[in-house]
Amino acid sequence: MYQLTTEASFDSAHFLSGYKGKCANLHGHRWRIIAEIEKETLCETEQLRGMVVDFGDLKQDLKELADSFDHSLIIETGSLKNTTLAALKEENFSIIEVPFRPTAEQFAKYFFYRMSEKGYNVKKMTVYETPNNCAAYTGEEKIRA
Repeated sequence: MYQLTTEASFDSAHFLSGYKGKCANLHGHRWRIIAEIEKETLCETEQLRGMVVDFGDLKQDLKELADSFDHSLIIETGSLKNTTLAALKEENFSIIEVPFRPTAEQFAKYFFYRMSEKGYNVKKMTVYETPNNCAAYTGEEKIRA
């Protein structure tokens, strides 16, 4: 099995609605995303011969996802009052609403499936919220006994 790893990063703000602690307040992070893909065989076509994929394509696809969140306020849909959201948008702030609580765990799952949609056989997606704290998602749904 061949495995490739690449990473990208973005800066954004968020808060955790309903959380009792510091993360309930608006704050920012330098998010770091590490994508690990795998494939059993190497390509045999002329351009990609001997490769899993072109690293340039892999890096670009992950970078595009990261860039779509860069320098934005990421909020869970419904977590702000409509008047607050409207005021922020009126000020032309970049607001991205996601249908999940914007945690490292949820972002790991989100990026896993977004890269999968781009045709990659994603093994694992790791998202660092801080230099020392990360969450990973492998796509494997375990059934508890």
